[in-house]
Amino acid sequence: MDSLIAARRTNVPWWLFIVTGFAWFVIAWIVLRFDLRSVAAVAVLAGIVILAAGLAEVFNAFVAPGWRWLHATLGMVFVVTGFVAFVDPGGTFAILAAFIGWYLLFKGMLDIVLAFATKQDNDAWWLGLIVGIIEVGLGFWAAGSFGRSAALLVVFIGAIALTRGITDIVLAFQMHKLQRSDVVHPGGMATA
Repeated sequence: MDSLIAARRTNVPWWLFIVTGFAWFVIAWIVLRFDLRSVAAVAVLAGIVILAAGLAEVFNAFVAPGWRWLHATLGMVFVVTGFVAFVDPGGTFAILAAFIGWYLLFKGMLDIVLAFATKQDNDAWWLGLIVGIIEVGLGFWAAGSFGRSAALLVVFIGAIALTRGITDIVLAFQMHKLQRSDVVHPGGMATA
């Protein structure tokens, strides 16, 4: 919802989130088709996805009406983590697995809270709830010792990219709906 309010206030075109959503789908497809021959290759792939997530958070830091500091901090942490994966891919493999597990856990909890918090304004609130539950489940799974293998790490990275794509596309349609209601009801106040 924070991104929805931000995009509405800064006049970000709604279709931009359709484009970014499909870009995340392409990344997820590439990740899930990736050849798992070396731990280093998986770590570099993870670095690319984490770097993309960092750039998305930096973008949110500029357009968000609130919590800009959090978006900027997360963006910088993701960007630094992505570059570390490029510099020392073998040494960062286990750390990346743990990082992805924690990321999924917290992102899932946030998506669940936002789903319930925006239930009255968001017709697709249940989709955010489902995505959040899946992310929390994957986060707990990644925290286990069995989540350290290359195959599971790739699945986690693909899941992150896929859920980000779903979130961006849902956001785009919510923005489009709000923009249409602003045209019908000038001043941005939609009536029930």
